[in-house]
Amino acid sequence: MASSLATSSQPNRPPRPNVAFRRLRGQRSPAEFAAAIRRAALEIGEQVSCDARYIGRVEAGEIRCPNYAYERVFLHMFPGRTLTDLGFAPRSAVRGRRARDAEDAPPTCTANPANATSESSGACEPYETQNPYDPYHPHDTYEESDVLRRAFMTGGGATVAAASLGPVGLALDAAAAQRPVRRAGASDAGALEEAVRRIRLLDDRHGADGLYRRAAAPLRAAYALLDAGTTRQTTADRLYSGAGELAISVGWLAHDSGRFDDARSHYAEALATARMTDDPGLEAHAFCNTAFLARDAGRPREAVRAAQAAQRVARPVGSARLMSLLALREAGGWAGLADRVGCEQALARAQALFDRGPSDDDPEWMSFYGEAELEGLEAQCWSTLGDWPRAARHARRAAELQDPHFTRNIALYTAELADDLARGGRPDEAAVAGMRVLDLLEEVQSSRIQTMLAATARVLSPHRRASGVSAFLERHASLPRMV
Repeated sequence: MASSLATSSQPNRPPRPNVAFRRLRGQRSPAEFAAAIRRAALEIGEQVSCDARYIGRVEAGEIRCPNYAYERVFLHMFPGRTLTDLGFAPRSAVRGRRARDAEDAPPTCTANPANATSESSGACEPYETQNPYDPYHPHDTYEESDVLRRAFMTGGGATVAAASLGPVGLALDAAAAQRPVRRAGASDAGALEEAVRRIRLLDDRHGADGLYRRAAAPLRAAYALLDAGTTRQTTADRLYSGAGELAISVGWLAHDSGRFDDARSHYAEALATARMTDDPGLEAHAFCNTAFLARDAGRPREAVRAAQAAQRVARPVGSARLMSLLALREAGGWAGLADRVGCEQALARAQALFDRGPSDDDPEWMSFYGEAELEGLEAQCWSTLGDWPRAARHARRAAELQDPHFTRNIALYTAELADDLARGGRPDEAAVAGMRVLDLLEEVQSSRIQTMLAATARVLSPHRRASGVSAFLERHASLPRMV
């Protein structure tokens, strides 16, 4: 059978590791380097969904030449250097090569890009000259696999972000419904993994409320992919892991928007997927979120037990940062049980594990977990225990430390700060913090944050004469009601 690969004059060869790019990363973990790249992108008005997996692919030599958006960011980060200096091949040298795995290579080149099902723009696009999952690429005319369609494109606000979550599903038209379902391949696994990243990225920027309903469609498609089967075990492992992570991401959107029963169901689905495939990293993640949900739902003892279960299964993963986060989940449960000693012990353990630093074993989904999140979760513990000054101190530090990329978390930590200040007898400072949250709510839609702010408003209501309180209460009262 003829292959489109025959059109290339260059023979297939294994990728060469990008040693120069690895040197540029230095002592930073892949997740930390990815965060630095995202920050650099924002400095020049670009937006890239860079994560630890992308860094790994570059360092492994799988991406020989970045797309144009990444090229601009890299040259901004490392002025005076060329792509060749950064370890990449010249763009002209990779034109015409294929990025497709042999498992997914179609029999012929497709002349019409609209009919192409490759991961690139058209059927014979260059070998990784563009990231097919980067929505900011100027030649974004590709389609993803037959099963998963493009779902996530960021916009300029929460409303736009929600509207831009196009449907991702199976058999989008009658003709497609009549075609036999093919086996899933590596491109499907890649599209599934990107769906998870897009949900996380949009949640970081805009919060969960506008995203949850639309995010259910890619989850249905993910489990349809599992049912379709695949010919390679490595692809099957990626599909199961991706489906489990997607279930957790959709569960988190339900969780953060106050749909606790839906969240519990999604987390349980992820847990079942992890156990079927003996995936300790996925199982720990599912237990981690289950513990968080139990705390928020007023079941602190369940939160403690779920967090402890997560720590047991997470030990083989080898990530101190993961164990640190799980210790914080346990601390939140102890705080809910009013067990100050148990809470303090778990907090001390979390800090000690965090201080060991990042490692290559840190899961990709933990990119949000840095010093700011550590401070924020500790603030929540002290708030639950009623130690308002201590809670306010940690919440303030969390808001100051947070990467600007995580708009939703900045709003969350500032809302926590406002509530702690209000309950600690500092209404004027609480009003100032509350105003900052109201500003951020123009970009973020989160029932959790709005509920926290409403509670703060009730606490401040008797203090209208304090500086700034009346203005805050009036502006808060003008907010649209949550539905």
